[in-house]
Amino acid sequence: MSYSGRMQNNHFYSVFFAPRGRDRMYDLGMQIAQMYLSPYDKLIGIIGEAGSGKSMLIKGMFPGLELTNDDNGVNMRPLPLLDAADYGYFRAHTYHVDIRFEAAFTQLGTLADAILKAVQNGKRVIVEHFDLIYPMLGINANLMIGMGEEIIITRPTIFGPLPSELHQRVALSVGLRRMTHTAEDLCEIYLPKEEYDRCKHRDIKHGFLLVFDDHAPNIDIIDLENKVKEAIAADLPISYVDEEHVRIGDRVHPCTGPRTHMNSTGQVEDFRLLHRVVYDPIERCYLIAGRVGPGAGGDSIDDVNDITQD
Repeated sequence: MSYSGRMQNNHFYSVFFAPRGRDRMYDLGMQIAQMYLSPYDKLIGIIGEAGSGKSMLIKGMFPGLELTNDDNGVNMRPLPLLDAADYGYFRAHTYHVDIRFEAAFTQLGTLADAILKAVQNGKRVIVEHFDLIYPMLGINANLMIGMGEEIIITRPTIFGPLPSELHQRVALSVGLRRMTHTAEDLCEIYLPKEEYDRCKHRDIKHGFLLVFDDHAPNIDIIDLENKVKEAIAADLPISYVDEEHVRIGDRVHPCTGPRTHMNSTGQVEDFRLLHRVVYDPIERCYLIAGRVGPGAGGDSIDDVNDITQD
């Protein structure tokens, strides 16, 4: 029996909640690499808007890989992929390219030719904004990942899905993710200090969880909800400070996902908290659930992750 060299041929797509913090994104990236990445995958397509966490996910999937669009503004020149293609010698095994950024300096056709040369030479190329280069490439990715409110992992065939279809889906939901993160950080700001110090985070559909181990939090949930709603009504400006902090109004707040926010608190729609602390008997922890966005389901615990609702 011959072996085609293709792995996981029965995998169509998988969906994860998209984390909002750096450490959670790194962990998910490692998990995705372990579960879905094959050594035979040469073309990896990443799709998502700016601030969706693409670079963090790539760093989790490929530890040690030098990204050519560094978050600190250091952009590698000449672009290693183009340099290798020009000389016909691909020294590295894995290359990275951000199509949206590089398109400002290089024709898409030139970038497509370099990607194809690398793949034909047995190298792996991770392509951010893959949907922009796909029409020039004429081939789909071996593994394609879309990032919005959810992270969608798919292994396309000649029958699809197409990068444009994945982009359409994730682009519609990335605003919900930014709203969620903004509301999540506002809740943190108004937590009592002793509760803030032990608070952890998890993800739910159209929302977030504040997680407390050992004992139930001493929090007036309705008062917390009202304080956050007041901050939303005040329409406070939100801005990036550094990779560890975000500014909300005049307050600098610790945050490991500082780019994944709305521009102001007033852009958060339909924020509310579930008006009771929920105990998880399996994880042995206490949960406070926050929701955002219109049409995010009811306020019963049974409605939170209802898969029948968009």
